[in-house]
Amino acid sequence: MTRLRALDQLPAHVARPGFDRDAHGVGMVHLGVGAFHKAHQAVYTDAALSAAGGDWRILGVNLRSTTAADQLGPQNGLFTVVERGANGDRARVIGAIERACTLGPDRAAVMAALVAPTTRIVSLTVSEKGYGLDRSGGGVDPAHPAIAADLVRPEEPVGVAGLLVRALVLRDAAGVAPFAVLSCDNLPENGAMVRALLTDFAARTAPQHVDFIANQVAFPSTMVDRITPASTADTLARTEQLLGCRDEAAVETEPFSQWVIEDRFPGGRPAWDAGGAIFTDDARPFEAMKLGMLNGTHSLMAYAGFLCGHRYVRDVMADHALAALVRRHMSAAAATLKPPTGLILAQYAADLAKRFANPAIAHETYQIAMDGSQKMPQRIFAPALQAMERGAPVDSFAFVTAAWLRYCLGRDDAGEPYKLRDPLEGEWAGTAADPTALFERGAQLPGVMPDALARDDAWRQAVIARLVVMVRDGMARAVHTQLQGAF
Repeated sequence: MTRLRALDQLPAHVARPGFDRDAHGVGMVHLGVGAFHKAHQAVYTDAALSAAGGDWRILGVNLRSTTAADQLGPQNGLFTVVERGANGDRARVIGAIERACTLGPDRAAVMAALVAPTTRIVSLTVSEKGYGLDRSGGGVDPAHPAIAADLVRPEEPVGVAGLLVRALVLRDAAGVAPFAVLSCDNLPENGAMVRALLTDFAARTAPQHVDFIANQVAFPSTMVDRITPASTADTLARTEQLLGCRDEAAVETEPFSQWVIEDRFPGGRPAWDAGGAIFTDDARPFEAMKLGMLNGTHSLMAYAGFLCGHRYVRDVMADHALAALVRRHMSAAAATLKPPTGLILAQYAADLAKRFANPAIAHETYQIAMDGSQKMPQRIFAPALQAMERGAPVDSFAFVTAAWLRYCLGRDDAGEPYKLRDPLEGEWAGTAADPTALFERGAQLPGVMPDALARDDAWRQAVIARLVVMVRDGMARAVHTQLQGAF
């Protein structure tokens, strides 16, 4: 089958870029070219270029993996986004990515792009663990492998903080205006988080440039939302049927998409609002809503659903008991929130339930379950603390915490092992299947469970009570016990 290489190969029913790709230069570098970036930021940028033009095409960079370069290189940066919904599949070929490369073999090209005056935005989707953040102090974690390496050799960085600081140091030294740093990862106040990360790294490696980074670089926060499963052989086969050619870089996603962005870009930005992006002065209410209601509920479905034998989120929603807990958790999270202006949280929850149940989206619970130690603090522990401070029930947050701790044993209810896929998975080695030991182990993980929760006796007892049933009787029994309010 012919490989996708040019737009004139496409059948008429396939949507394509509405701009001349060769007429638009690169103005953005994106770190972390995975399925989500291709289905989200690249799509918005494609729409912006079609509507308003500008030199805003993207140079995609992965720090270690060559997958994106291998997939997109032979296709001239083109790839397909397949939206899967109740009305069938819809294919759209995206042309916003100029090319993709890998830091190791392409270091010179990456650094040249990062210091070029034409690069005005550097965006990131590197996952929570990719930053090397010290959650307790807000700066860098010297124990993170990439941070540790870059503190020793800051002139040849291998990690996110080191790479961005090196580029900004070179720009400052050359008198080049800084680029804006745009985090698109699921972290609260992600702009402020990245600023703290980079200024701390710079203070350790290039103190004379700290003021430049802290006061002249823009770090707008964002909220991103689009359920995007990992691509599979079925994704590629479905895309081939739609296109009539092979696309090794294809992704599939849901029809829904949302992007809320703080509008602070001194060097300009693409017209992302042409693709539906919302510009705001403060993204925090949107971030809190999404982290608590969508991402937190995803964690519930991942740990409880996986251990109940459900492979996909849609299967969790077909389980009446689990679906009821999902709705309860969204309500518990909503009770801790101040709704963003113009949004009704009950309607947001109802829309989420429909999205989770989409039968066309094969979003694996095991995929969502990875990196739990990096996700639980903002998804579950932050709203749990808010609920506790307001005197509201914390039952649902305690259940998700117990489900995560039970998952961290690394074996299902039948005793079959699985890999945790977590940067702290080594911390669980040798932990006994004892509810109290499980809680204490989780409470002692560095930078994960806040002390205010770990030391609260009522919280401790609520989590352990649920762990007792999960360990003794299995996850399915624990789900029903939670539903009945019998803990």
